[in-house]
Amino acid sequence: MIDQELLDILACPACKTPVHLEEDRIACDTCGRRYPIRDGIPVMLIDEAEQGQPGKA
Repeated sequence: MIDQELLDILACPACKTPVHLEEDRIACDTCGRRYPIRDGIPVMLIDEAEQGQPGKA
């Protein structure tokens, strides 16, 4: 779905830490936000993120 090279350079826009792919979302373990992927494109906007539990994104 998302190219690993792209994933390697992405960072959470809220806390600036690395993110990882989690099912159909880009997840941040630090702040817990989960960003949607629409039509194969990660939507890395804080307003579009779902808030999760830090460390359990």
